[in-house]
Amino acid sequence: MDSPPALELTGLTKHYDDGTVALEGFDLTVPDGAFFGLLGPNGAGKTTLISAVCNLIRITSGDVRVFGVPADDLLARSWVGLAEQDINLDRFLTVEETLIYHGGYFGMEKRDAVERAHEMIDVFDLRSKKDVRTPKLSGGMRRRLLLARALMHRPRLVILDEPTAGVDFELRQELWRYIRKLHEGGTTILLTTHYLEEAEELCEEIALIRGGRLLARDSADGLRAAYDAGSLADVYVKAMSPT
Repeated sequence: MDSPPALELTGLTKHYDDGTVALEGFDLTVPDGAFFGLLGPNGAGKTTLISAVCNLIRITSGDVRVFGVPADDLLARSWVGLAEQDINLDRFLTVEETLIYHGGYFGMEKRDAVERAHEMIDVFDLRSKKDVRTPKLSGGMRRRLLLARALMHRPRLVILDEPTAGVDFELRQELWRYIRKLHEGGTTILLTTHYLEEAEELCEEIALIRGGRLLARDSADGLRAAYDAGSLADVYVKAMSPT
């Protein structure tokens, strides 16, 4: 039997109390094992979509499923790892403590959490910062820790929300290498980014979203052909044009 999609959104709608319509009847399916990009301007609904998948908001209507399980189910929540755009690290915890506490939140045994934390610390070259509290870390080190934390509990679906925002070229290339390796190991990845070259370099398929609605989805080559554009940047400009 075919495995269920990693992510399935059906009729997803979110109206905020101030009248803002973030998503309206939004449908999207991301296959298991995909590397999927989500592109759109600020206010397009990307963050609301991610929040709905991670059960961080109460949706107005619709259905959100993770590997066939409702997103608000504890099992589904354990299958998702989120590296958020905003730096939201506990300022009183060290690097090691941040990872171990996160593992405990997802039900990891203490011994397993400690071993996994040390593994992530080595993978993301944080060994020299293991006992440093997060406010003392550089911006690049904080980005590394955010990704390490997202992967700590071995999720099947990893959501990367602007994972390389504000980092230098060398670190961006390093994170790209690790994200590719993660995907090659079978992990499904959902990436949002404002760097179009990042989406083109990494993603097998890209969805364009504006005003809470899905405009198009295809490979980068398919989008260029559909929009008669020479580059993904040209596709983006045409797709997001109000006319």
